[in-house]
Amino acid sequence: MKRRDLLKAAVLAGTGGRQLLSEPHPDPDYVVVGSGAGGGTVAARLVEAGYSVVVLEAGGDAAATAGPNYEVPAFHPFATEDPAMRWDFFVRHYSDIVQQQRDPKFLRDRDGVWYPRAGTLGGCTAHSAMIFLYPSNSDWDQIADLTGDPSWRAAEMWQYFQRVENCRHRPPERFWRTVGVDPTRHGWSGWLTTEVASAPEILGDAEARKVIARALANALHEFGVPSQTRLEALGDPNDWRSVERDEVGARYTPLSTDNHRRVGTRERLLSVARRFPGRLRIVLHALATRVLFDAANRAAGVEYLKGERLYGAHPEPSDAAADTRTVRARREVILAGGAFNTPQLLMLSGIGDPRVLDRCGIRTRVALPGVGRNLQDRYEVPVVNRMRRSWRTLQDATFTPGDRLYREWADRRTGVYTSNGVLLSVVQRSAIGRPVPDLLCYALLANFAGYKPGYSGAVRAEHDCLTWIVLKGHTHNRGGTVTITSPDPRARPEINFRYFEEGSGAAGEDLDAVVSGIRLVRRISAGMQPELIAREELPGDEVASDAELRQYVRDHAWGHHASCTCPIGEVARGGVVSSDFKVHGTSRLRIVDASVFPRIPGLFIASAVYMIGEKAADAIARDAGSSSPDATA
Repeated sequence: MKRRDLLKAAVLAGTGGRQLLSEPHPDPDYVVVGSGAGGGTVAARLVEAGYSVVVLEAGGDAAATAGPNYEVPAFHPFATEDPAMRWDFFVRHYSDIVQQQRDPKFLRDRDGVWYPRAGTLGGCTAHSAMIFLYPSNSDWDQIADLTGDPSWRAAEMWQYFQRVENCRHRPPERFWRTVGVDPTRHGWSGWLTTEVASAPEILGDAEARKVIARALANALHEFGVPSQTRLEALGDPNDWRSVERDEVGARYTPLSTDNHRRVGTRERLLSVARRFPGRLRIVLHALATRVLFDAANRAAGVEYLKGERLYGAHPEPSDAAADTRTVRARREVILAGGAFNTPQLLMLSGIGDPRVLDRCGIRTRVALPGVGRNLQDRYEVPVVNRMRRSWRTLQDATFTPGDRLYREWADRRTGVYTSNGVLLSVVQRSAIGRPVPDLLCYALLANFAGYKPGYSGAVRAEHDCLTWIVLKGHTHNRGGTVTITSPDPRARPEINFRYFEEGSGAAGEDLDAVVSGIRLVRRISAGMQPELIAREELPGDEVASDAELRQYVRDHAWGHHASCTCPIGEVARGGVVSSDFKVHGTSRLRIVDASVFPRIPGLFIASAVYMIGEKAADAIARDAGSSSPDATA
C-alpha cells in the first residue's frame, strides 16, 4: 500500500494512526491539540492553505461505533451518555456544601454535578444538540474595545460566520442571492450545512398544534405585532436584519445537519484528510501531557500518551501504562482542548498561577495567574409540564434503530427524528434596558430537568411532557475556576463554577434574569391548563413568589457551555492570550477554543467557536507568510 493510501486508511478506520506512528514522519508545520469546534476548524483551514498539520485527539472515532446515537438528531441525549464518546466531569456549582446538596443532580459519591463532555473525534460537536445561533454583534465589539484590535469588530467577524455556514433552510433567499439580492447575509457556500427539522408530523399532532398556536398567540401578546424586520426574517435567528437590530420574539432553531444527519468538525477533518492526505495526520487516542519548549520559551512540540481510555474523565478509565511520544512542530503549537483541558495542559506545562503550580510540584515557566480563572457558563433551568395526553408524534418512539420513526429517518430523512426535540423558542430581554436579548427559552417534547447520569432514560420512556428550558445568556458571573490538583495528566482538574452570589454575581442580576425567564414561559403557556397541561411539575404552581423562584433557580440551575478560562486580555487584568490568540510570555503557542473569550458570547456557543477557528487560521497563515519556520516571533 502506498504511504498516502495508508494514511487515508488509518484516518478513516479510526486506528489512531498506529500504523503510521511506526514510520518516520517529517515534522508538521502545526500541531493542534483537540479536534472540536475550534481545533478542527483551524486545523482544516490551515491544511487547505497549504500547511501540514498533525491533530492530536485524546479519544477515538466514536461515530464509527456509536452509529445512530451520533448521526440521528433526535438521539443527541443518548450521545451524551454513550460510553463510546463520553467524558464525565463532576463539577461543583457551589463551595457551600449545604447549598450544593440542595441540587437534585448533585452526586455525593462524586462530590459534584455531572458535566458531560465528548472525548472523541469532533469533540463536543459529536454530542451537542446541533443548535447553530450567531452570537450578538456586541460580543465581538466588546473584544475589539478590550484589545484595540479592529479585526474583532462585528462587521469584520460576520465574514467568518459566512465562511462557516452553508444555509439550506432559506431556499427562496438562496435563489435570490444568485442575482445579487441577499438581505439575510447568510453563508451559502461554507463547509457546515445548516437546516431545520423535516417533521411535518408535529403539525399533524393535534396537541402539538394547539400548543404551538397558543404559545405563538401568547408570544404575540408578549412581544407585540412583529416588525417588518421580523416578518421578513421569518423567525430566523441568524438573519442579518434580526441580528443587527437585536430583535426579540419567536424563533426556530437552525441545526448543523446535512440531509438531517449530524455534521461537525469530524466530517470537516475527514473531508480534508481525503482531499489532502499528505498534509493532515489525525492521531487518535493521543492524550497530550505537556507542551515542549526550548530555552527561549518557544513552543517546539507536544508530548502525549498513546493509548485508549487514558484520561480520568473516561467512564471506564484505564490504569494501564502508556507509551510517551512526542510530535514536533516546525511553526506552531495550537491548543484547542476546551475550557477544562486547555488550562489543565497549560498548567501541566508550567504556565499558570505559580501558587497552583508549586502545590503540584511543577516548575513555573510563565507566571500567568489568569490560567483557569474567569470560568463562565450559561444558567439553565427547567419548567416541566405534564401533559394530559402523550404526544401523538412520539407514538411508537423507542429511540432505537428498530422503531418506526427511525426507519422514517433512515429511509426518507423525514419525521420527528430529524429534530433535536425543540418545538419552538423565544428570545427576549430579561429586563427593560438590557442592551441585548439575554434569554432564550425553548420548548422540548421531553422531560428534561438537567444533566444527571441516566437522564436520557426519561426522554426514551416519557412521551407526555413539555419542558421549557430557560437559558440565561450574557451572564455576569466570572468567579469560576479550573485548577489542577496533581501533576498527573490523566487526572481530571477540580472545577468550581461558584454560581450566583458565590462568584461575582452578588448584585443578583443573573438570578433575577432567570426568574424573569420562568415567569415569561409561564405566561406563554398560560391558558393551556387544564385542557392540554395537567400540571406543572417543576418548579410547580406552589413555587410562585420571587424568593421561592430564586431559591428554585439556585437549587436547579446547570450549564453546558463552559468558557473563558484562558481569556484574551492583558496579563495584569487576568488575560492569557493576545487578540491574535498567542499565549503571553511564549512564542509559537496559541489557543483556539472557547477558553479564549473574555466574556461568554451569545446564547449558544458553537457558532462563535467555529468563527474564531476561522479567524485564528487567518492570523496564523498571515504570520506564516511573513516568517520562516525558525522565526522567533
